Amino acid sequence: MKIPSLLLRFPHCYFSRRTYFTNLDFASRADFLRVESLTPAHLNHIKWMWSSNVLRRQLCQQVAPDQQIEGLSDREQRLVDRLYNGLIQGHRACLAEAITLVESTQSRKKKIAQFLLQKVLSYHRKQEKLNQGKPLAFRVGLSGPPGAGKSTFIECFGKMLTERKYKVSVLAVDPSSSTSGGSLLGDKTRMTELSRDMNAYIRPSPTRGTLGGVTRTTNEAILLCEGGGYNVVLVETVGVGQSEFAVADMVDMFILLLPPAGGDELQGIKRGIIEMADLVAINKADGDLVVPARRIQAEYVSAMKLLRKRSKVWRPKVIRISAKTGEGISDMWDKMTEFRDLMLTSGELIAKRRKQQKVWMWNLIQENMLEHFRSHLAVKDKIPLLEEKVLSGVLSPGLAADLLLKAFKDGL
Repeated sequence: MKIPSLLLRFPHCYFSRRTYFTNLDFASRADFLRVESLTPAHLNHIKWMWSSNVLRRQLCQQVAPDQQIEGLSDREQRLVDRLYNGLIQGHRACLAEAITLVESTQSRKKKIAQFLLQKVLSYHRKQEKLNQGKPLAFRVGLSGPPGAGKSTFIECFGKMLTERKYKVSVLAVDPSSSTSGGSLLGDKTRMTELSRDMNAYIRPSPTRGTLGGVTRTTNEAILLCEGGGYNVVLVETVGVGQSEFAVADMVDMFILLLPPAGGDELQGIKRGIIEMADLVAINKADGDLVVPARRIQAEYVSAMKLLRKRSKVWRPKVIRISAKTGEGISDMWDKMTEFRDLMLTSGELIAKRRKQQKVWMWNLIQENMLEHFRSHLAVKDKIPLLEEKVLSGVLSPGLAADLLLKAFKDGL
């Protein structure tokens, strides 16, 4: 199908059977007649080209944050510039304010946060190119049941890294109460030495009911920390269950911290979390708990042999450590760097990060779609009525869900 060159040069127009092209200077009446004589097939093809051009311009705007600043007021632009400049210069106050902005649920602040994230992402890409394409930071996820000693371990581990001239960022996620909605955010009280270290930054955040043990903005907070110059990012999650391991989809290495009394090898296999672990650390291996720690280590080693291998170059290991005495912490870091080097050399680390971005994009889409569904005019008023019928036993939950989905689909 041959499209007149006039339309290829001027795609911004109405497309209808009776076509009026605004802001166009036709060279001759013959050009105008050629436009008027287009068939519907021509018009549909040009519509598709026009929509593709619009999408391409939007994508170009997203990768060029300087152009996006036009959507902000002068005050908001100054805020973005101040946070960005302070962030890349390593100011912890600007990093804290930037994460607070990203965590905000207010629509305008969320928009400002996206502008800031695009600038940081652009800066991040430039720095990675200067680093020969290698990641700037090592992202480590840390999870385990309550009482495993996660905060004590981070205190000891973080101090060791800062003494070795690393900059450590800790994103500690606290569970929010399902009754009051509040959260203690008390991780800093158990990391007194690390919180005073100028080469460390600790940020506690509430889950606000988010499943998976992480907040919806944890991924963005990791990016901001890396933009602030932190080369080791630790993400500590809430106590895990059998399916709460969303943190594994945003870190390079996932570590499972367990107490000595963690059950037998059968219990270890039943926990879905064990399949995601790249390293299992048995904490509190000191004093009277040394013998139980050795036993549980042997049982988990046998349990890990039954799991499917996820990497071609790395097999998960089980080690013993003591965050209280510091025993085994240095050896643990050696194994972590060995993992990073092997994964980076094989190319699995870069591929893993790219896959994680896609997974997290769809996670955010699912979350936002649920919010959009609840606030949609077609179902907003019907939700309380159908909920009441489900509570009284008149309707089954499945039928009520089908009715709401049908109303939502008809209202689109």
